[in-house]
Amino acid sequence: MSLPLTTCAPPHPYAGTPLWPASTRPLRTGDLAVGGVSLAELADRFGTPSYVIDEAEVRGRARAWRTALPDADIAYAGKAFLSRAMIRWVEEEGLSLDVCSAGELELAALSGFPAERIVLHGNAKSPADLRDALRLGVGRIVIDSTGEIASLAAQMPPGARQRVLLRVVPGIAAGAHSAVRTGVEGQKFGLPIAGGEAEDAVARILGQPRLELVGLHCHLGSQIAGLGPYVTAVRKLVALLAELRDRHAVTFPELDLGGGFAIAYREGDPVLDPSLYATRVTGELALQCARFGLPVPRLTVEPGRWIAGPAGVALYRVLAVKSTGGRTFVAVDGGMSDNPRPALYGVRYTVRLVGRASAAPARSATVVGRHCEAGDVLAEDVALPGDIRPGDVLAVPAAGAYQVSMASAYNLVGRPPVVAVSEGRARLLVRRETLEDLRSRDVGE
Repeated sequence: MSLPLTTCAPPHPYAGTPLWPASTRPLRTGDLAVGGVSLAELADRFGTPSYVIDEAEVRGRARAWRTALPDADIAYAGKAFLSRAMIRWVEEEGLSLDVCSAGELELAALSGFPAERIVLHGNAKSPADLRDALRLGVGRIVIDSTGEIASLAAQMPPGARQRVLLRVVPGIAAGAHSAVRTGVEGQKFGLPIAGGEAEDAVARILGQPRLELVGLHCHLGSQIAGLGPYVTAVRKLVALLAELRDRHAVTFPELDLGGGFAIAYREGDPVLDPSLYATRVTGELALQCARFGLPVPRLTVEPGRWIAGPAGVALYRVLAVKSTGGRTFVAVDGGMSDNPRPALYGVRYTVRLVGRASAAPARSATVVGRHCEAGDVLAEDVALPGDIRPGDVLAVPAAGAYQVSMASAYNLVGRPPVVAVSEGRARLLVRRETLEDLRSRDVGE
């Protein structure tokens, strides 16, 4: 069923910017429409909190990477947000899929995604994870530790051979927060190049006839806006490829540089451009391979947040407004259960009133959640109309990645639904988690 669309005015300043989906338009009521559908009407129909995903934005962003790197393998990082619809969209846009658990893998399989286009990650894959990957025939398994080599080889059926990548750590600090910098030594992912651990793991994999090592993998971190870290990674990884060729007489046909591409959460935030990335990184890769006399490996990149994040808008309803200690707090019906990122990483968001026009002067407010934690803050010091009141609907852009996927049922508050919008129509992708869902998991004494 379609939701009616109020007559649109000309595109507002957000349209086409990285913060909001490109389809975003202002309505004369003071509301916004995304994908041709009123956000306030979505809040009324599906309740709040809710997450809205613009299908056209997802597809457009997937195409941006395909256009920038037509000869590369673009693997959507499912950990950002995964649903059956998202899996279908990225498949139809020609992308591969990066998963990191048996649950994500099973959802991909149930959705009919081609197994040979799936890459399985994980620093601690369980035996069940590996069994499922082998049973389904995934295209690549990324080996993250030396212990995983023998574990995987032991599960291989006689006569079979699994293609694998080795995740290496190039010793590059990049990312918006220390908790998401995965290209440096001393964290849980991968095997460092420095000290020879990565080279030792290569030798072990080459000694396993049931494993086919096809290349190297690295992931530097998250929210990386500059190209410098990726260029440095290319230099270090190609040098390692040359060293492995000289020592083991092998050349590898693939190089996976991971993802971590920055998006904007507030006006002015730097954003990584796929076309600039493609020009700089592929140029450096060709240059370094020529320097060492290596064939240029096929590049893989793994955008997740960059595709899903700006396609999503979170909707909340105001429950209370309180002024205390010289600050104004606007409490909403969601919080850290549906978006733990501000509490985990100190992320700051943009917030906008939708559903009505207001002529009241703006004032600084802190938007907080409903949970029993002082750190349950969704957005600090945002400008909201001075007449903000209970019942109002607030919209938060750049909400499509690492919010629903990281959601919990803290305080036994169910996880929100996900609604897709496209060409003036809205449809439910993931239903709201109900109290009955939560009760059904408690089996009693």
